[in-house]
Amino acid sequence: MRIISGSLKGRSIKYLKNNITRPLKDSVKENIFNILKHSSLLNTKIENAYVFDFYSGIGSFGIECISRGANKVFFIEQDINAINLLKENLMNLSILDKSKIYSNKIENLKLKEIKEKFNIFFFDPPFRDYDFITNLKLVKNNKIFKKDHIVIIHREIKSQDDFESLLKISEIKQYGRSKIIFGVFN
Repeated sequence: MRIISGSLKGRSIKYLKNNITRPLKDSVKENIFNILKHSSLLNTKIENAYVFDFYSGIGSFGIECISRGANKVFFIEQDINAINLLKENLMNLSILDKSKIYSNKIENLKLKEIKEKFNIFFFDPPFRDYDFITNLKLVKNNKIFKKDHIVIIHREIKSQDDFESLLKISEIKQYGRSKIIFGVFN
């Protein structure tokens, strides 16, 4: 697994080889960033952004954001093996100072205590997890987003999630088994 662009371009990221975590494929990640950079439907820029990477795993999305100029990335992951590898990746890339790691479930976070407001939210829950919509509601209800923000959700192409009350969908893209949803909180 590699970093696609930015100051860390070409550097490697260690990843878990197990059945629990599902790393974001480089091709899907590259398409997400191309849309972020070039879509006329989106108003959010990566440069100087505050990013919240939910279900972050080993951190490939958030690390890519840092490489492309994000100010700070908050990672949240509950799998201890993924957390340990995330910390190792951040230290190996010398970007630990641009990150904050939460080893917890999202619903256990005290979002009201987080002082930052975020530009980019990335949700990459396990494909069989439908509880993530409750976590999406928590983020919306705690208003930790800036006016110009984007919510990006990685789901399986067959998933039938209902975002109508939460998000105004800007764009949906499909890549193999993956479906990437771009929207803003309404």
